[in-house]
Amino acid sequence: MRVIRILEGTSVDGPGLRTAIYFAGCGHHCPACHNEHTWDFRAGEDMTVEQVLKVVRYNGFPVTFTGGDPIYQAAEIIPLAKAIKEELHLNIWCYTGYTHEELIEMHNDDVDTLLSYVDTIVDGPYIDALRDTSLLFRGSSNQRIIDLHNPD
Repeated sequence: MRVIRILEGTSVDGPGLRTAIYFAGCGHHCPACHNEHTWDFRAGEDMTVEQVLKVVRYNGFPVTFTGGDPIYQAAEIIPLAKAIKEELHLNIWCYTGYTHEELIEMHNDDVDTLLSYVDTIVDGPYIDALRDTSLLFRGSSNQRIIDLHNPD
């Protein structure tokens, strides 16, 4: 998997202190994106599941998948997500420029499997005209925080 950065102890990418993993690659290209440097699918470095897990284990914090858009690397991230949930029993959030409905409509086995390990998604593209700095964990008001175990 292609990782740009692992940020240890962040408090802006979900509740509490978290380990945020910034994955390379995004095709949404949202105007005014604050992570434009993550759009390049070749950015960052190749990391193994064990390399990333070493950092996650050391911190013991819940995990956030962000980027870029982790959905583009769903197949590669599945083993990491599985280990985080089944071995470490940690909460996982995932940021994506896709809406929840678009993810469902993809009918993509890798995306579905990845999301089966994710507890919460923050969905939707960043829309600069809807920027709202009062929102927790989101940049624009169209983005939603969705508990995948209780989506209602």
